[in-house]
Formats: sequence, C-alpha cells, structure tokens
Amino acid sequence: MKKTEHQHQAALITWANAMSGLHPELRWLHAIPNGGQRNVITGVKLKAEGVKAGVSDLFLPVARHGYHGLYIEMKAEKGRTRPNQLEFMGFVTGEGYKAVVCHDWTVARDEIQWYLK
Repeated sequence: MKKTEHQHQAALITWANAMSGLHPELRWLHAIPNGGQRNVITGVKLKAEGVKAGVSDLFLPVARHGYHGLYIEMKAEKGRTRPNQLEFMGFVTGEGYKAVVCHDWTVARDEIQWYLK
C-alpha cells in the first residue's frame, strides 16, 4: 500500500522526535500547515493570519553548511510540486536556505541527517 503525504510526514516527525536526544536541534523541526482541505471560514481566518500557499511543509531553523535553515516539501510517491511551491523554494534558496522536495520520509530523513552533520 502506498503511503500518503500525511503518512510520510508523520513518520518523519516520529523519527525526528525519537532522534532528538542525539540531535537536540530536531526539537525545532516543525510543520507549516499551509495545505489541506478546509472550509471557507477556516480558510479566510488562516489567510488573515498569514498562511501562504506554496510555503514548504516543514522547516528546520538550524544553520548548517552555509545555509540559514532547511525547508522540506513532502510529497506522496507520485505527488507533483506545484508552481507556487517551486517559486517559494526558488526564493528561499536565493535567500540562503536549503530547500528540498522529498517523495518518501526516508529521503527526508537522509536529507536531515546530511544537513545536521
């Protein structure tokens, strides 16, 4: 059975929580809830609060390898990156952040492990 984007992201967070003793920085890996289905009222409230379409799913606010932090866009195995997501990733890359798209939680895990070295 193929995993959903939610399942991949939840698995990554479970791993990060388990590894936070070894890498305390992982305590600060957090989700940015910009996606998902919402009713109109919730969507209006979130937009008023600053939610922006295209912002990556996860952020690790840790400086390493000359980057200011790591943005991760999670996708299901066959998920496609939308134009506004690519635009966001291009922008933050230009501002000195690392940004990656991961189609499996283990790929995201490997990116984080490399990043924290």
